[in-house]
Amino acid sequence: MLFELKSVFLNDGSEQRLDYELNLSDVEIDGVFPFTSPVSVTAVARNRASLVTLTLECGYDYSRCCDRCGEPFTRRESVTFSHRLAQTLADEGNDDYIETPDFTVELDEIIFSDILLNLPQKNLCKEDCKGLCRICGKNLNSGECGCESRSVDPRLAVLKQLMD
Repeated sequence: MLFELKSVFLNDGSEQRLDYELNLSDVEIDGVFPFTSPVSVTAVARNRASLVTLTLECGYDYSRCCDRCGEPFTRRESVTFSHRLAQTLADEGNDDYIETPDFTVELDEIIFSDILLNLPQKNLCKEDCKGLCRICGKNLNSGECGCESRSVDPRLAVLKQLMD
């Protein structure tokens, strides 16, 4: 989605808003298509003291399997990103600003990058997920399995005999 910002750049104190949806359902991550709903985007560009700031509020449904227990889960994510915009950049290597020489910015690319960089490295169904029993494989979130939880490493069994 192309966001036209000429009026924002040329008028100090001005603001412009855009609401739209971005479909990421065809994006594959680790063999899974985790985006089950379109990303709802609210983009707001503000010019304050000749500094133009782009704020992106994004909401989407994210579905994966838990990395600890293997159960599928879907979570509604709401994230906010902020970027500073400049009409021209003096330094090509400056990543603090997004260059907009024609007063327009392509939002889809920015949102896609922001969301991918914000995804968790470990997908958990809940923060306190107990995972699977390492002996029988039961999901410990649904209750205890009855296995001996204090098994001794065979290399240290001799030390355990000294303690007994």
